[in-house]
Amino acid sequence: MEITMEKRNKIIKELLNGTYTSLKTVVPIKHEISKPQLLGKALHTQFGVLIGITGDVGGKLVLSGEETVFGAIGETMFGMALEGEMLASFSGELGNMLAGSLSTTIEGEGINTDITSPTIIQGNTSLSGYMQALHVTVAFAGAGDMDIYLLLD
Repeated sequence: MEITMEKRNKIIKELLNGTYTSLKTVVPIKHEISKPQLLGKALHTQFGVLIGITGDVGGKLVLSGEETVFGAIGETMFGMALEGEMLASFSGELGNMLAGSLSTTIEGEGINTDITSPTIIQGNTSLSGYMQALHVTVAFAGAGDMDIYLLLD
């Protein structure tokens, strides 16, 4: 079923707001979020997590940043340094927690959604093939910056 542009815009607004709410709920580090911007080119990353979004709108949530940022968040949340396989596993779980919280939040706004299992991105990666991409940067105090992308089909 095709959705109207008005409904799609409402869904995008709720996805962004839900992402902000999820960050506040899941990550116990003070942070600032940049204004959303349209990404006009392919997304390039070295490390991150990709989670598919299905339902009233399809797409992907991508968390991208230096491994040290994910590691600092993990250390704050679990009280121990994470590296290697533990860091990759934590990064996937962080993406899962954020996407799950996002899905729950927007369900409360009447938007039907579900998420896929997280995919870890490691190495020089380029993502393209989406209709629209929104990008925000989250500056975590003492941990560094993480880029969050909503890639909409």
